[in-house]
Amino acid sequence: MPVEITILAWSMILLLVHIFAAAHVKTKQYGPKWNMGARDEKLPPLHPLAGRLIRAEANFKETLPIAIVALIGVVVADKTSEWTAMGGWIWLGARVVYLPLYAAGVPVVRTIIFLASLIGILIALWPLLTF
Repeated sequence: MPVEITILAWSMILLLVHIFAAAHVKTKQYGPKWNMGARDEKLPPLHPLAGRLIRAEANFKETLPIAIVALIGVVVADKTSEWTAMGGWIWLGARVVYLPLYAAGVPVVRTIIFLASLIGILIALWPLLTF
């Protein structure tokens, strides 16, 4: 099995971590009744940590489709290489680091890590853009 598929499998685990981290903190604030209910009621603003976790999850979901296309694309096009694997691992590793940085509210370093993840995606995507 190509390593790019393994990277995607791990990215799905990271997606679950994002989802459950945000849900856990929101449930801690609003309570289990809210979590199991229809969630129609007006709520007070989220605590900063919950807000950051929700934004980190949204940010991950914004780049995830690009990574999926890049990593599955190189597999389907038979253009996998050590470069596409490295690009995928850079993207995933940066995304793993990004979550706790965002949760902690670390500003500049978080953005640098985000940019590193984009570089990883571009490395993996590049073979699909060349003739």
